[in-house]
Amino acid sequence: MSSAGACVGVGVRVGAGIVVSTALLLTGCTAAPGPATGKDQGSAEAKNGDTAPLSGKGAAPRRPVPRGEGSRLPDDFNGDGHRDLVLNDLVKAPDDSFGDDAGIGIVYGTAAARGLDPAVRQTLSPRTHGARVDGTLPAAFDAEAACDLDQDGFGDLIITTDPPYDGTGMPPVPVQILFGGATGLAGKAVVLRIPAKARFGNEWPDHPVCGDFDGDGTEDLAVTASAGQVSYLRGPFTRAGAPRSASAPVPGGGPVLAAPDPRADVNGDGYDDLVHATRAHAPGTAGRGGLLLGGPDGPGRPGGTYTFRAVRLPPAPRLPSGTSSGQDRPATELLRSADFDGDKRPDLVTRTHQGEKTDLIALYEPAVAGDRPVITFSTSIFLG
Repeated sequence: MSSAGACVGVGVRVGAGIVVSTALLLTGCTAAPGPATGKDQGSAEAKNGDTAPLSGKGAAPRRPVPRGEGSRLPDDFNGDGHRDLVLNDLVKAPDDSFGDDAGIGIVYGTAAARGLDPAVRQTLSPRTHGARVDGTLPAAFDAEAACDLDQDGFGDLIITTDPPYDGTGMPPVPVQILFGGATGLAGKAVVLRIPAKARFGNEWPDHPVCGDFDGDGTEDLAVTASAGQVSYLRGPFTRAGAPRSASAPVPGGGPVLAAPDPRADVNGDGYDDLVHATRAHAPGTAGRGGLLLGGPDGPGRPGGTYTFRAVRLPPAPRLPSGTSSGQDRPATELLRSADFDGDKRPDLVTRTHQGEKTDLIALYEPAVAGDRPVITFSTSIFLG
């Protein structure tokens, strides 16, 4: 991370506030990571969670999103060659008695040694980035997938929303696309256009999954249709949200779709594959589903059973003291397993949370011993 910065208040990066070993605590003063000492600067020994998470406006430094020229990473929204992190379930403000959706948080990757820099961040909300449907902005705004749908070298974000629906007939499409560019995700999203011939039944299109299912080098989208069928949309997509082409729904799927992990092309034949299941799969947990194998005509050939393997998580870092939320017990889940620092090895990003107003995001690098996070922060940094 950059060594430049000014003291503006105490803060931590999404998910936690600690400094241990080589871990970097993002405070109001940004600083380059120093040697492993096991101690916080200017204090006694620091433990996971001893430093309070950010809260309030302007509590953490903020830097502009670097301008990129395009890359091949699916979740590099500004095209600078560094993977970005997408965060749903941002904590609520302390005075938010209504529990409104705080939106989506983006932490941009940078050329810093640890890749991600919480100071280079962006909040996406329905009000600022959502597309209106029948004159109404969405209330829900959840990131589902990321890939370069328009083939311009900048990753795009696929979002699910809650458009108005009176319960009669085929519902509107709740999926929206926010396109990336040289300065990241900007402007208003557009509603995904699913041709009528690619829809079936009266269920909401849901669970969008990116993949090059037909092997032509461009990203496609698959979304659920009714009765276990799949709407398969061929890329590239226009900036108006329309696919290059689509055909009748594909049978043999399920009510939930997912991408195989860690390889989208399970059998190595040059076509990305698709997993269907009866329930949503939580990242990093064991699970089973069925495969639809990709091919020249897209996903459609049954591929047998697919097994998601569990990922061992490091011991959960402690939440900052004095931030307990009622009787809720802290919970930790895997958010992402991917290479954020460019060393060709997957890093782990976890979220530990207690209730809706306390959380800690932690980034673990495989090269760091002792299961200690190298970066921690709270998603409260997105509230300002």
